Amino acid sequence: MKAVGLWQALPTNAPEALIDHEIPVPEPGPSDLLVRVEAISVNPADARVRMRKANDGKFQVLGWDVAGTVIKAGRDAAGFVPGDAVFYAGDLTRPGGNAELHVIEAALVARRPETIAASSAAAIPLTALTVWESLFDRLALPEPGEADAPLGKTLLVVGGAGGVGSMAIQIAKLLPGLNVIATASREASRDCCLSLGADAVIDHSTDMPAQIATRGLPAPDLILLAADPDGHFPALAQLIAPQGRICCIVPFDAPPDMNLLMQKSASLAWEFMFTRAMFATPDRARQGEILAKVATLIDAGRLTPPAPQELGPITAQTLLAAHRHIEGKRTIGKLVLAGFPSDL
Repeated sequence: MKAVGLWQALPTNAPEALIDHEIPVPEPGPSDLLVRVEAISVNPADARVRMRKANDGKFQVLGWDVAGTVIKAGRDAAGFVPGDAVFYAGDLTRPGGNAELHVIEAALVARRPETIAASSAAAIPLTALTVWESLFDRLALPEPGEADAPLGKTLLVVGGAGGVGSMAIQIAKLLPGLNVIATASREASRDCCLSLGADAVIDHSTDMPAQIATRGLPAPDLILLAADPDGHFPALAQLIAPQGRICCIVPFDAPPDMNLLMQKSASLAWEFMFTRAMFATPDRARQGEILAKVATLIDAGRLTPPAPQELGPITAQTLLAAHRHIEGKRTIGKLVLAGFPSDL
């Protein structure tokens, strides 16, 4: 079957950074699904994993955002049958979804929304799971429908126009009484944040504490740090309200000065969407449950995923273009590829 992957870590200007390759059809285990891949989305995680690939003589397939159709279910893969239209983000410890057929543990999968195309559904899982786990597992906000009264809190989303940020704004605005401030450095990204429901937007390329003070905005009780933690952490430590919480989803290049949070008794939490699958945690089925909730919100019209940028079919050439785009760090929304050349 067709797949796109790599043999060793190379920059995107190298012609073999990603290549088209034929690989054997995988066989699902008892708890797995075999999915025919219809569309995939490309994320910063893909670029990071690509550049960490060991030169070990093994071919690696990337891709952790998939929409497709179940063609075979393992005997213990309860709740799914061939023909089910599904979506999921996958498992870093197994081959990725940039292939015609993909094996995935059923616990991590949900039926995709019925009201959107496969290409739109593929743009959702990784960002939706990251946001849901960040807001509700790490920052301890109540899930939509659970709050008994307006929250009276402020959330700052750093990197509001990116894939995670754009989803975070919308999901956060489902919570009553949660004030959402987003950051953006360009007019187009600022307009994107406002269109998604942000109550205010500040520029993360200039002095954020000064902007909050000048505009009379409240100090954030909660911060979702989705971009450039090394550059932003000192300012965020200054901004965070006493006893506030920061959730970071991207790695620091150098250890941050955690003493900056001490006087405020503030905390820093990590969100890594792949933790549950990577360590086979007993609660990993929560990821399938989260995606099912997200699908319900989309079909009910309460959550509108931003239209993804569709780059073409799933080939090495288009995937390389997507990786270059991601590494440029100026992406608004999500990048999607749909279909293999034989499908077109």
